[in-house]
Amino acid sequence: MSRYLVLIAAACALLAVLPATAQQAQYPSRPIKIIVCLPPGGGVDTVTRVIADRLQRRLGQPIVIENKSGQSGNLGAEAVFMAEPDGYTLLASQPAPITTNPLLYKSLSFDPARFTPVAVMTTIPNTLTVRADFPAKNVQEFIAYAKANPGKVSYASQGNGTTSHLTAVMFEQATGAKLLHVPYRGTAPAINDLMGGHVDAFFNELATSMELHKAGKARILAVTTAARVPELPDVPTLQEAGLSGFVSDTWNAISAPPKTPGPIVTKLNAAINEVLKASEMQSHLSLMHLQAVGGTPQRMAEIVKTDTQRWGDVIRAANVTLE
Repeated sequence: MSRYLVLIAAACALLAVLPATAQQAQYPSRPIKIIVCLPPGGGVDTVTRVIADRLQRRLGQPIVIENKSGQSGNLGAEAVFMAEPDGYTLLASQPAPITTNPLLYKSLSFDPARFTPVAVMTTIPNTLTVRADFPAKNVQEFIAYAKANPGKVSYASQGNGTTSHLTAVMFEQATGAKLLHVPYRGTAPAINDLMGGHVDAFFNELATSMELHKAGKARILAVTTAARVPELPDVPTLQEAGLSGFVSDTWNAISAPPKTPGPIVTKLNAAINEVLKASEMQSHLSLMHLQAVGGTPQRMAEIVKTDTQRWGDVIRAANVTLE
């Protein structure tokens, strides 16, 4: 009798697994929602929409973009963290909500380490960009001006704890200058105030700053890469300006809720890589001054780990905390 009951239990367990396996094999069979954890108009939002447009053609299902911003990406990240791990709700984010926010916020309603990495879409260097009429014409003059006016040179950020904020903190640590932080809710409002002369500087990503620089609406004093970028051959790096080892970039990644099944992650990752490798996409990203990343979910996990360490050191050294 006991053997019979064991067989019955095993059969029931198999029947329970089969529907889930079938669903994974048929994935996706309905629209996918990608929650962008920043407002519309910024780098993460733009990249996600461009890639999602091609991705839905490959997956054969519509992809709906929903912007859910707030608390440096925490609100959007929380929504995805709590979602069913079925591949139909994904997170598009900058580094902060999946790397450093646990170090910045006293408490979070989600654990970034438990997100399932899918793929890093793109990466882009940051810049030191100033308003068009700022008196400093190069990095050395900017540092000297900031030191002569402690706490008076203002800089915009995409929000507390974002890469733009932490890059400025790292700049303060490297130079001894004291700047005034003005946080915004995303890139677009920060750019508007930079162009309007309401803030002095912005450690912003290259794509947006490049367009402002070309149009004469702002000036890029330096890039935060190890070597000069081809698009700006006359603009030095911060390392050339004397800040040894100063590197800051930002990236846009797709994550899934914890415990998302491996076959679904593999299918999503493969589709994203196919989109990124397409010549049409490569050309499109180049025009946006972006570099495709792609690779395996394991590669994304390594990038997240490296960034968490880099910015974690900055946060701990400056004792940066957020409520």
